[in-house]
Amino acid sequence: MIRARGRMPWELLPVILALAWPTMLEQLLQTAVQYIDTAMVGSLGTEAVAAVGSTTTVNWLIGSTVSAIGVGFLAFISQAIGAGENEKARRATGQAALAVLVSGAVFTTVALFLSGVIPELMQVEEHVRPEASKYFFIVYLPMIFRCASIIFGTVLRAAGDTRTPMLVGLAVNGTNVVFNFLLIYPTREIFGVRVFGAGLGVVGAAVATAVSYALGGVLITIAVMKHKSVSPTLKYIKPDREILVPCFRVALPNALQRFGTSLGYVAFAAMVNSVGEVATAAHTIANTVESAFYIPGYGMQTAAATLAGNEFGAKNREKINRLGKMMLLIETVLMILSGGALFLLADPMMGLFSADGEVISLGGTVLKMVALSEPFYGISIIIEGMMMGMGKTTMPFVTNIIGMWGIRIVGTFICTQLLSFGLVSAWGCMILHNLLLFGVFFVYYLSGRWNPLNRAKN
Repeated sequence: MIRARGRMPWELLPVILALAWPTMLEQLLQTAVQYIDTAMVGSLGTEAVAAVGSTTTVNWLIGSTVSAIGVGFLAFISQAIGAGENEKARRATGQAALAVLVSGAVFTTVALFLSGVIPELMQVEEHVRPEASKYFFIVYLPMIFRCASIIFGTVLRAAGDTRTPMLVGLAVNGTNVVFNFLLIYPTREIFGVRVFGAGLGVVGAAVATAVSYALGGVLITIAVMKHKSVSPTLKYIKPDREILVPCFRVALPNALQRFGTSLGYVAFAAMVNSVGEVATAAHTIANTVESAFYIPGYGMQTAAATLAGNEFGAKNREKINRLGKMMLLIETVLMILSGGALFLLADPMMGLFSADGEVISLGGTVLKMVALSEPFYGISIIIEGMMMGMGKTTMPFVTNIIGMWGIRIVGTFICTQLLSFGLVSAWGCMILHNLLLFGVFFVYYLSGRWNPLNRAKN
């Protein structure tokens, strides 16, 4: 274990960055592929985009629930490894494998059963519903592999291995793009060369996504089974109450938080849509642009959760506190740089996705607004990440739900539905929500209550 000296443990910097950069690169690649996917499907026309995008919020709900299960195992495994209890970590990985099997089976059954109903529930136009149903059905066929990618990826990060999930993500994203290229379009000539194409359109995009999910699940499972610290044996893949109870005690508040905030995003988007077509387009594109600039924050959150969990398992109270200072310093610098870049590039980035001057201007305005709040939001991300690593998910759950529904949703409703204000006011409510999170988490951090070992000391 690294022993920190002085007020700021600078020797932890290489360890932090070594954990963070693969996650940042993985998220960057996912964002790049999202841009490419949007462009490739978009070339088929508005109806194709609607069919693919109509179930996005349902995808968020399911994906966030599976991710929350992973958070429970992240806290348990990182703490076990920090305490030097590798056998306990292996037992937890066995339970993670069981969670993959159960969640994969449940979500596959539910999603496929509801595939014909969901487009209707999402109020998709009738002529789009058949394609949307087919897309949703095909994408969710390999759900067990997707659960493996999410949960086993979290297991590896908890063990300090962020490089393998990054490499698997690279393979998944590359496969998705290649199969999109081959399956979406018909056979055609490119620079005089005849290139095969299946011409399946939206169905081709769904098959490409399903194949890439399956590949990712297989690769990440192999990586976990071969990992020296967390590889389980068959005897561990059966219900183990001693492991499952603490894992789900951590996972449940996180699952409720993600579910509640995902529903909030749906409500927020619906109110923005009611403002008008220009506002909807500006909001959609601005969200896509903004996601790339949050990558440094969430990459550092992974490192924060893993390292805090390790030190909590080792019962190293002082090192967790000093780690917190270091993480917050790095995060603040990164998010100031990221926010500055977003502020300067807001209008050019909007111009990459729209030629409409009004959309570019409006989207650029809200992006510049949110750019100023990024350093504050980054601080709350790090504090929440460290708390997740130590298994403290109840306080983040309560804070996030109150902020989402009490500030963002109520504020946006008043501004857009009662006062007839526009998109700027809605994003203003979103920024106010982010600042609330910063204020609550930072005060909680200064009080010392974020670290359970501080309270134990007292």
